[in-house]
Amino acid sequence: MAGSILSNILIIGATGNIGKYITSAILSANPPVARQVSIFTSPGTASNPSKQELLSSWKSQGLTVIEGDLQNAEQVAKAYEGVDTVVSALGRDGLLEQIELLKLAEASESVQWFFPSEYGTDIEYDASSVNEKPHQNKLKVRRFVRENIKRVKCTYVVTGPYIDMFLRFVPGCEGAGGFDPASKKAAVLGSGNEKVGFTSMRDVGKFVVAALRHPETAKDKALKVQSFVVSPNAIVNEFEKQTGTPWTVDHTPIEKLNEWEREGWESGSPVATLFALRRIWAEGKTLYGKTDNESLRVQEEDLERLSTVVERAVKGEPY
Repeated sequence: MAGSILSNILIIGATGNIGKYITSAILSANPPVARQVSIFTSPGTASNPSKQELLSSWKSQGLTVIEGDLQNAEQVAKAYEGVDTVVSALGRDGLLEQIELLKLAEASESVQWFFPSEYGTDIEYDASSVNEKPHQNKLKVRRFVRENIKRVKCTYVVTGPYIDMFLRFVPGCEGAGGFDPASKKAAVLGSGNEKVGFTSMRDVGKFVVAALRHPETAKDKALKVQSFVVSPNAIVNEFEKQTGTPWTVDHTPIEKLNEWEREGWESGSPVATLFALRRIWAEGKTLYGKTDNESLRVQEEDLERLSTVVERAVKGEPY
């Protein structure tokens, strides 16, 4: 089945942070991975002035835009007609909506393959993962799939953190880590030598395309993929190299991060999720003895390098 062409891919959440990279990669895949590519989006998104340039570019590549309400079962079922593969790129707030989307996929006459929105931290890395609060909605989706989805095949593309976002400070949470080319300042957790497995947002799209090309490898799998493994200190070194000057580096003890995380959960602050994920990454839970890069035929030269992503950050390019 390697190299086979899917008949019709439907993408949900296509214009979001990661969805736009996945959609662009699918549309520009050469050779193509599908005869038809569509997105299901709300009328508000379809008419949003800030989305028009992106949507026009995609339409020029043959994309079909289907407008509808994701919570309207009839409209989703109609969008599924003739579709064999659904790729979800819904954000964290929409993860549980996938349960209804999966029910409708299972009941459809055409959908054979579904990619739940799993891009990010491994939610089943080890025995402790089941207790991590940021993982709970994704775990509910996986549990629903195991217990209820019998016909449709599912693939989870687990990428670890996006290096593009990791490089930016989150306002108000600077101590949790980040890099600022303007001030030449960085904040790293712990010693800064703890390695983390990253994927660039562009490479997330490449990995989804690779999975679509290799159903014999990807179906019914949780694929672990990465662009590269690097430490925060090595990232600082790359910024210093590209800016030609030493940087000021602050170190946040892991114990302090734990304290912020605990306070965040107790107060109901949304930044608790950020603190929890940063802790998980610093604990080494993005590292594997072997990834699925090779089984998907993705070579190191196919992927972005740290220097490329840092260069974009130095130039101030948005992700």
